[in-house]
Amino acid sequence: MRRTYIFFLLILILEVTAKAQSLTLESPDKNLKVKLLIGGEISYELAYKNKSYITPSKISMSLSNGVILGNQAKLTGAKRTSVNRQLRPLNGISDLVKEKYNELKLQFKGGYSLTLRAYDEGFAYRYGTTFKDSIRVMSETSEFCFNANYPAYFHPALSESEYRLQKISEQLQPNYSSLPVLVKASGLSILIHESDVLDFPCLAIRSDYKRQNTLTGVHSYFPRKTEVGGYSNFGLIVKETEPYLAKTAGSRFFPWRLLAVAENDRDILKNQLVYMLASENKLEDISWIKPGKVAWDWWNTMNLTGVPFKAGINTATYKYFIDFASANHLEYVNLDEGWSDQFDLLKVNKDVDMNELTRYAKEKGVGLILWCVWRTLDRQMMEALYQFQKWGISGVKVDFMDRDDQILVRFHERLLKEAARRKLLVNFHGAYHPNGMSRTYPNQINAEGVKGLEWNKFDSLGTNPVHDVTIPYIRMFAGSMDYTPGAMQNYNRKDWRLIPDRPVSQGTRCHQLAMYIVYYAPLQMLADSPTAYEKEPEYLKFLSSVPTVWSETVPLSGEAGKYVAVARRKGDTWYLGAMTNWDRRELPLLLDFLEPDKKFVAEIFSDGANAERSGNDIRHDIVEVKKGDKLDISMAGGGGWAAIIRPANPDRKL
Repeated sequence: MRRTYIFFLLILILEVTAKAQSLTLESPDKNLKVKLLIGGEISYELAYKNKSYITPSKISMSLSNGVILGNQAKLTGAKRTSVNRQLRPLNGISDLVKEKYNELKLQFKGGYSLTLRAYDEGFAYRYGTTFKDSIRVMSETSEFCFNANYPAYFHPALSESEYRLQKISEQLQPNYSSLPVLVKASGLSILIHESDVLDFPCLAIRSDYKRQNTLTGVHSYFPRKTEVGGYSNFGLIVKETEPYLAKTAGSRFFPWRLLAVAENDRDILKNQLVYMLASENKLEDISWIKPGKVAWDWWNTMNLTGVPFKAGINTATYKYFIDFASANHLEYVNLDEGWSDQFDLLKVNKDVDMNELTRYAKEKGVGLILWCVWRTLDRQMMEALYQFQKWGISGVKVDFMDRDDQILVRFHERLLKEAARRKLLVNFHGAYHPNGMSRTYPNQINAEGVKGLEWNKFDSLGTNPVHDVTIPYIRMFAGSMDYTPGAMQNYNRKDWRLIPDRPVSQGTRCHQLAMYIVYYAPLQMLADSPTAYEKEPEYLKFLSSVPTVWSETVPLSGEAGKYVAVARRKGDTWYLGAMTNWDRRELPLLLDFLEPDKKFVAEIFSDGANAERSGNDIRHDIVEVKKGDKLDISMAGGGGWAAIIRPANPDRKL
């Protein structure tokens, strides 16, 4: 009897121990603390500066072979590692990224692992498997259980929409948000996103129907049947799906799920957690990958004035764009919709002499980028890329994917590989938000995944300054952002209207100008007509001189949905940009980032005295500054401000 009692007592002790098993992981600065709970299921908790923000949240993955990663988990090994190193991005917001984290890698019975990382900037986890045969992932559980019903910025569409500020538990329709999602917790901004998404569908979230204060991960299932559809039949619409998310290799790591943290919204502007978690560069030769600015034809409907030919999709018009780019040191010209048959990339528009254009562009030192529909390129990939290489094309702008299932993620990677073999850049439009792919394949030079300037051309609401000062803190956290700024006709809220063939922006001219500094885009568009820019040489000179990649980024101040101010350095020159929503704003900018004991000259563009009435009104000043000086700037409602600060040199021309 006594032996039986002792036996059951031991069983009870073991069960309690298993249920209570927990491990902790801290960030290097010890502000962020993660507790992992292991038992019948695996869950995590997150605290920052000893305040709980994430309560026990389940993480698991169900496979077709009957294994559920995280279910009845039996820990067989644990390894702790600390990393402190420097990364050097090819084209980023800084030349140097200081990566510092503590890692905990756990091995479990059943052939799988769980890796956790705690950075000062946030927390991330990922599962890994070591199965010999391929597997099907049936489902994944990703919970984000907050300690209160905080406000959160939802993005209720895959690629392009306004952000919707709601409470976590509100069941607004659609109950869906693509990532990133910004949660405004008490004293802390928390961003939910992912990184290193390869051969797996993207993650999105919804408000949990059953559990309060909880966001739950959702995915697109693997397509079984598609049919042609969408805008102009450019897409493939999923009509039926398989009962699984992905069919993939049995031995692999799955995408990182991450929570980035910032005590102030401005610090989000320098958070590079998505980049740090992505797989390292897989391309052997990256010397040919060149960032730069682009003269773009589509937004301005080729509205050239004062030219001796009829502007349109023809050789003469494209040559003018090439001449404009060459004269103003713009690296590229984008030939958008119309240069070819949308459904046959080998059938060039009869009014376009592609051989002559490519010859002329090469002579002028300008690269050409060709727009195309994704499903056409997918069908003709080898033949089309071969032809583009033969012509000497610099890159492709691929559009209308509008999905994030495994097939589309595979398409992204396959295209990047094939394009790199032919030294072609790739700019994804109509695409899901970036998740680290530009580190893994640096020829992904940019991505849209944002409601950008083009919406002022075809949508009755367009894009407004409130949206413009929200996206730097959410969408831009994910990676580069092809908003396509540069409108030369700028209207206030009362006067703005939709004019498809002569589009105009909302907000002031300086609001547009500041975007070239605030918005990170290694491939940055000049959206308006060359002749519109040529009529304002001071403005054009500014645009021509602003870089698209940076040596250093210093956030100055800001709050999501209200305003943003940032300083970026390239070499020995600083570029400052600030933008506001529809509210007038006075803002002090302290120049404590300048090198001490040196004089600098600041060339400043600010909203003119009448900018709120006439958005084109702009003021140009040149002043001397030094470290520690304060610039008290004023922005009109929907306005902006920009400056270039150079070392003082009497022989240097501005």
